[in-house]
Amino acid sequence: MIKVKIDRNADGSIRSFAVSGHALYADPGKDIVCAGVSSVTVGTVNAIEALTGVVLISRMKDGFLRAAVPELDPEDKSDQVQLLLEAMVVMLNSIENAYGEFITVSDGNTIHSRRR
Repeated sequence: MIKVKIDRNADGSIRSFAVSGHALYADPGKDIVCAGVSSVTVGTVNAIEALTGVVLISRMKDGFLRAAVPELDPEDKSDQVQLLLEAMVVMLNSIENAYGEFITVSDGNTIHSRRR
């Protein structure tokens, strides 16, 4: 099972996220759940860097990705970074809604978690 954990600051902004595990929905190379989650999470990290210039503090290895938002001044595109991260959460929740036995998303802020 893939486990996604979203960590938030007191103001509700996303501080970091971690993804671990394997979906085991299908054989490697044919696992659409794993491919979807990888595309959404790695794509978000890449989009943040490409579109905002902000480089997340990240670590990735087989079956694991963790990314944290560096300290940003308010004028340092923090709103844009947060919008992209919130979009990622919506996409991950959509995958969870369709394939819930293969992925769980835990979100530290109940306001944003599991919109169904």
